[in-house]
Amino acid sequence: MTTPRATRDLRVAGMTGRAALIAAIIVVAAAALPLVLSNYQVGLATEVLIFGILGMSIDILAGFAGRTSLGHGAIFGVSTYVVVYATAHAGLPPAIAFAAGVFAATLVAAIFGLLAVRTSGVYFLLLTLALGMIIWGICLRWTEVTGGENGMRGDVRPAVLLTNSAFYWAVLASAAMVAFAMWRFVRSPFGLTLRGIRDSESRMRSLGYNVPLHLFIGFTVSGFFAGVAGALYAMFNNFVSPSTVALAQSVEGVLMMIAGGVGTLFGAFVGAAAIIALENVVSAYTERWQMVLGITFILIMIFAPEGIIGKLRAILTRKGALIECFYERISKWTAGNF
Repeated sequence: MTTPRATRDLRVAGMTGRAALIAAIIVVAAAALPLVLSNYQVGLATEVLIFGILGMSIDILAGFAGRTSLGHGAIFGVSTYVVVYATAHAGLPPAIAFAAGVFAATLVAAIFGLLAVRTSGVYFLLLTLALGMIIWGICLRWTEVTGGENGMRGDVRPAVLLTNSAFYWAVLASAAMVAFAMWRFVRSPFGLTLRGIRDSESRMRSLGYNVPLHLFIGFTVSGFFAGVAGALYAMFNNFVSPSTVALAQSVEGVLMMIAGGVGTLFGAFVGAAAIIALENVVSAYTERWQMVLGITFILIMIFAPEGIIGKLRAILTRKGALIECFYERISKWTAGNF
């Protein structure tokens, strides 16, 4: 007979049985959304998944290595540019264009990493910002290739994914696989090393770890996942412009990560959903939607600095402790009276 303890200890793909069940329920519920939502709402849900991947890629560095990057929006945009250019101008099939975009983003991330990993704190932040601005300047001025301010347009999406629902399911499947890969990465021995660097870089050096090399690999891997998000965005939008690689793109990704909860990884999807929903709902009623978004973010920082997921986790932990204490007192009372 299976005991509750054995059920909790059951592992599925490295996850506890309970965690795997919750993940499966979330994915199934998300897959059912196109059946009840309008095409416009399905488009917003698709955007949430794409930017959730971008937020998770930033969280690999910020939440687990202690390095917050303002250059991931540029890495994301490079992938988008390459995918659109490869399909619209080079005539490559969407699958090859997708792979080329991810490769280009990973290469740019590796270059960024080589330059940035020996810095930390505000210097890392400013250096990645400057590197991202270089990419933005290239996309803005290299009009022969990028189209300059006019951007580029192309039919990127494969014929089989032309409907909103079909594309949403494809993005959901990609997001599930990528999210699982990132989760495994941060929980691997290498991911634990990144956490050690975040907690005490000097101690990790004294233990013999090559800190710059580990940060470089972490930066490159996170750039790879940002590239996947950028390639999916190219297929979603069929258009790219300098705004795709602008600083605002990086800032939005960081805000999504922070709103969901730094270091929670999956909180990026919650943060992306909150910010994208606010942008689209509030902008329908007022032109000052950015002010409302700013006030909302300030309130989150004041009342839930650990993010939405972090706050919910703290509340559930507190309630669990209270329930356990309640049952313990009831047990003692019944033992003393019977």
